[in-house]
Amino acid sequence: MNIPTAGSRHILRHFRHIGMILLSVSLTACVSAPNRPQPQQAKAPPPIYQNRPPSGPTRIDAAREQPNPALVREIQELWRTFPGKTGIAVKRIDGEWEFGFRSDELFPQQSVSKLWVAMTLLDKVDQGKASLSDAIRIGKDDLTVFHQPMAAEVQRNGAVTKSVYTLLEMALASSDNTANDALLRHAGGPEAVRSFVAKNSLGKIRFGPGERLLQSGIAGMEWKQDLSYGRTFYAARARIPVEQRRQSLDAYLADPVDGASPIAIARALDKLARGTLLSVNSTKLLQSILKRTRSGPNRLKAGVPSGWEFLHKTGTGQVLGPVATGYNDIGIMTAPDGTRYAVVVMLGDTTASIPERMRLMQAVTRAVGRYHPG
Repeated sequence: MNIPTAGSRHILRHFRHIGMILLSVSLTACVSAPNRPQPQQAKAPPPIYQNRPPSGPTRIDAAREQPNPALVREIQELWRTFPGKTGIAVKRIDGEWEFGFRSDELFPQQSVSKLWVAMTLLDKVDQGKASLSDAIRIGKDDLTVFHQPMAAEVQRNGAVTKSVYTLLEMALASSDNTANDALLRHAGGPEAVRSFVAKNSLGKIRFGPGERLLQSGIAGMEWKQDLSYGRTFYAARARIPVEQRRQSLDAYLADPVDGASPIAIARALDKLARGTLLSVNSTKLLQSILKRTRSGPNRLKAGVPSGWEFLHKTGTGQVLGPVATGYNDIGIMTAPDGTRYAVVVMLGDTTASIPERMRLMQAVTRAVGRYHPG
C-alpha cells in the first residue's frame, strides 16, 4: 500500500476542488437546457389569394395565373363520375392558365369540325382568293346525310345558289351538312383545311374526308349518292349486320379520322378570340355567327350565367344500341367584365341519356361562371 505524503495530499485537494467546479457547471447545463428557446418551424406560404404584400400579385393577377383549385376539383369530379370516354378542357383566354381531364387524347369531332372549314374559307377571303358574295350552286349530287335543312329546297327546285356568307350561316348556326360540304369544296377540299390547321399550329386537330365519306365509313358502308335522298341512308344502314357496324364504329372511335384533343380545341378558340387566326373583320363575322348557333341550346349554353355572352359549335355522332358517340360542345364564355374562357366538353362514347349528357355540360359552364373572380 502507498501512503500519501503531505505534498501529495495537497495536490489531491487541488484536483478535488477543480472536480467540484466542473461538476457544478455540468449540473447547471443539464438543468438549463430544457428552458432554451426552440427554433420555430418555417411557416407555410399563404394561399395565393390571401396576405399578399402590396408589391406582390393582386387577386386579379393570381386569377390570371392559375385556376381556382375548387373549380378544378369540381370539374374533375364531374369528369370522373360520368360514364364513358369523356374529355374536358377549360382555358382562361385573358390569362395564363388551362386545365383539363383526358384533354390531350383524340375525340371524334363530328360537326365541331365545321369550325375549321369556316376558318379555312375566311382565311381565303382575307387573302383575296374568295369573297363572301361568291355564289355556289348546290344540286342533288351535292346533298349529304343527316342534318341538311337545305335538302328540301334542293329537291324541290333541282338546284339552289347560295352565297358564301349564307352558307356560313347555315353551316355554323344551323349545322347544315350540305352547306358545310359546299363551303369545303369552295375552300379547296380537306387538304386545304389540314393545311390551315398546320399553318396555324393548332396541334391535335384532324380533318376527315367530308361528311358523306365520314358518315358512311363509320357505319361500315360504301358511299353512293342515292344514300343522300330522304331516309335512304337510314334504311341502308339498318340492313348492315350489327356486328359489322360495331366493328366499324369501334375502329373509328379508337382512331377517329376527324379526331381532335379537347385542349387543342381550347387553344384554337383562344387564338380565335385573340384575333391571331383571321383578320379583324373575319374574326368578328365568325364570332357573330357562332353567337347565333341554334343547335344544342341545352348543352354548354344552358349553364352559362345570366349576363354572360356565349358562342359555340356542337357536334353529334352516330348511335349504335345504347352507345352514343361524338356528343360534343365547344365554346367561348365572356363574363360581364370582359374576361373570356374557352370551354370544351367531348364525349367519345357514352351510355348516358341525352338529359344526363346535357346536365354534365351545363354543370361545367355553370362551375366556370361560379368561380369567376370578378
